[in-house]
Amino acid sequence: MADIKETAVNLATDASQLATVPSYVQEKTEVCADINHVAQLGIENTKELEKKIVRKLDIWMLPQLWILYMFNYLNRTNIAQARLNTFNEDLNLKDGDYQTAVAILTVGYMVAQLPSNMLITRVRPSVYLPVAAFIWSGVSALTVVCTSAGGLWGVQFILGIVEAPLFPGAVFLMSCWYTRREFALRVALLYSGLVLAQAFSGLIAAGVFAGLDGPMGLAGWKWLFILEGALSGFFAITAYFVLPNYPDSPTGGAMWYMTEDMRKVAAARILDDRVEYSEKSTVWVGLKLAVTDVKLYMFLFLNIFITSSYGFNNFFPTIVNGLGFGTRITSLLMTAPPYVWGTLCTFFVAWDSDRRRERGLHIIIPLSCSVVGFIVTVATGNPSVRYAMTFLYAAGCFSANTLQYTWAVSTLGQTPEKRAAGGAIVNIFGHLGNVISPYFFPDRDQPRYTMAMILQIVFAGLAICLASVVKWHLVRKNKKLQAEADRLGIACNPFTT
Repeated sequence: MADIKETAVNLATDASQLATVPSYVQEKTEVCADINHVAQLGIENTKELEKKIVRKLDIWMLPQLWILYMFNYLNRTNIAQARLNTFNEDLNLKDGDYQTAVAILTVGYMVAQLPSNMLITRVRPSVYLPVAAFIWSGVSALTVVCTSAGGLWGVQFILGIVEAPLFPGAVFLMSCWYTRREFALRVALLYSGLVLAQAFSGLIAAGVFAGLDGPMGLAGWKWLFILEGALSGFFAITAYFVLPNYPDSPTGGAMWYMTEDMRKVAAARILDDRVEYSEKSTVWVGLKLAVTDVKLYMFLFLNIFITSSYGFNNFFPTIVNGLGFGTRITSLLMTAPPYVWGTLCTFFVAWDSDRRRERGLHIIIPLSCSVVGFIVTVATGNPSVRYAMTFLYAAGCFSANTLQYTWAVSTLGQTPEKRAAGGAIVNIFGHLGNVISPYFFPDRDQPRYTMAMILQIVFAGLAICLASVVKWHLVRKNKKLQAEADRLGIACNPFTT
């Protein structure tokens, strides 16, 4: 097996080289490996260095990605809050126009995601992700100039394109630094940016609509887009100075908080954590490895089913407002608690999943809780009970969604290129759920949205069944891997089931 190579990039002499290609991808194809790459480095106290590496990443990289992802989702979902202001009236939106606006953003997101994730393996994440964030901040703010449904659709489509790089790119970057045992909890922490964005968005919107509805002749919803776009742009600039590139690269934010030995150990420990290897590492080979792997299609459909089961996400303020507890401002404030609870549950489920090194049941059980929540919501007209059920189905769907993507990325990890392409494909097709689910919620079904709840029960049930199949498949694969390892007399690194 090839030694880990060091790549030094000189920005001053080669400005066109936007990124170092992770040299640790140059590995032979194997199923199980008995080579300890960390030990081969000959560096003392590698266990302590590994702890320092994880601590540095948790202090610097993870919070910056979390902030970007929170604003990514705040900017994407502002229109859900804007509907409770004068958004529909100002743009003269008819029944179905809002649903199309939500869906068309997802189409742009899907179009750009695979090319973006293939590109990120060849560019500097410390440049690429902040630039994308700065652009989407401006595009989101441009929503204030829209005066019709057509203009809104155009801005939403472009917003989807420029927002596409962040989440899969962030998860890919994290997978280049964190091992599988560390991965799920960190992705859950990242994903909490989405969940808390939903919680905070209602609180922020309530404050903006109450205090900034009218100054300078601008409606409250316009101030919402302007303020959040400006803050997002500011944090995009700070990300440029903080985000690292790849473990074997001396550039990016890691140059300030990682020593050379730490970068070597970081690269080596990711090699030791892989189940499968491939010596070929081009973008197109990575794509081929991904699309010829049956596991990709299992995770692809699992993602579609799970995303379809939480279509309530883009309609949550409207759902809560329909419970009739008070004014629209009160409804916005009441959207926060279910999302905060969902965040706490997501953390616990991810932590327990990492601790037990298990994924399947940690997806199946939360989704089962969501099904119960949806069923009770359909069965009762009591507003208090229906509000209580939002805690149950929100927590279940968010917990499952975090783990299914983590499971996919870590399982499709033969090379960084395969991991990037496979993760993007899973995420792209998963967003088909985000394209179709807005149409589960036609305006005529307000306030109960019975059809939507029934459809979410169906998709959550399908996800439970498929997660069981994926777990069974990986258990079988592990038995074969162990048998081969026993035959060769080497150690086996199994898939996480």
